[in-house]
Amino acid sequence: MAVINRTVLLLLALLCALLASSPLLAAVLPDNRIDLMQHSYQGGGVSIDGPALMLRSKIGNQVSVSGFYYVDTVSGASIDVVATASAYTETRIESRVGIEYLTGNSILSVNYAQSDENDYNAKSISFGIAHDTFGGMTTLSLNTSLGNDEVGRNGDESFSEQLRRYSYSLGITQVLSTRWISALNIEVDMEQGFLNNPYRSIRYRDPLAELGYAYQFEVYPSTRNTFALGLVNKFYLPYRAAITASLRHYQDSWDVQAFDAEIEYVHPLGERWVVDSHVRWYQQGQASFYRDLFDFASQQNFMARDKELSDFTNISLGIGASYRFARWSWWPAAKPELNLEWDHIRFNYNNFRDVTLADTDVGTEPLYRLTANVYRAFFSVYF
Repeated sequence: MAVINRTVLLLLALLCALLASSPLLAAVLPDNRIDLMQHSYQGGGVSIDGPALMLRSKIGNQVSVSGFYYVDTVSGASIDVVATASAYTETRIESRVGIEYLTGNSILSVNYAQSDENDYNAKSISFGIAHDTFGGMTTLSLNTSLGNDEVGRNGDESFSEQLRRYSYSLGITQVLSTRWISALNIEVDMEQGFLNNPYRSIRYRDPLAELGYAYQFEVYPSTRNTFALGLVNKFYLPYRAAITASLRHYQDSWDVQAFDAEIEYVHPLGERWVVDSHVRWYQQGQASFYRDLFDFASQQNFMARDKELSDFTNISLGIGASYRFARWSWWPAAKPELNLEWDHIRFNYNNFRDVTLADTDVGTEPLYRLTANVYRAFFSVYF
């Protein structure tokens, strides 16, 4: 923790030095914008859908304010919960407000977010600064956020746990040529408190049980520190198209290591249509205390059977299209746009087994596979 804090202070000192030494250039606040979105996720026995609304508007020449409202209706139960709990339906409501302040060639931002469910409440506040330097060819950004979550469990009013979250990130974006932009992003997250799902259980061998195994609640460490390093390169092609190539490495104090790579291609069609496609590949190793099947109850101090902590790979394919409408005569400043997006995702779990297929010996059940489809439709107005 002390090493991380010293690193953050050094990064902040570097940013302050740049602020003091750079000439005053004119950074730009984001455009005024209204977004209306409908989203849907179907996969793994779980359905998630709902609307979202985002508003952003400038106040004068130096201030921009934004608000975001997001609703998730979740129904069903994932495979690692369904064996010990019934399907459920719940609604999550997330809201955010933010303010950005432009001063010279820097933009300062403050954001507050709150998410509410019947068994989970999360609050966070974040601070950020983005600074253009070296003639606007380099952008340096630094962000930090603090979060406080309350964890409950439906049907158990005596259950109440806390989770605190700290996040620090540094990003450097560099214009390398008229057609090439590169960005390097570093993120450090620290969590302390109740980190596991209060409904999820591990399974262990029990010859006296009807299925040959029994269940007990998961037990996680009370801290988790993560580090992620990402590199993004965007290339603009002569015919107004663009290719983006992204690489990211992740590791944490639970011995989870992951790597993902993504390629996106964006292509304009005429003056009004833009189509895009992307493919993403992700590979992850398991946490040190994860097992699909333990040998006996309370075998270790920490035990998990969350499939997201197992060894798995996933690949996602996506396509999208956007259409820019003609300007409205009654609102000439508005630029309306319709966006449609679809993603198909496949997960292959290498050491998490499907216990719903009970006609096999314990520990030899088929490995679990998951496919999901995500749909998003949103209407945007820039002004």
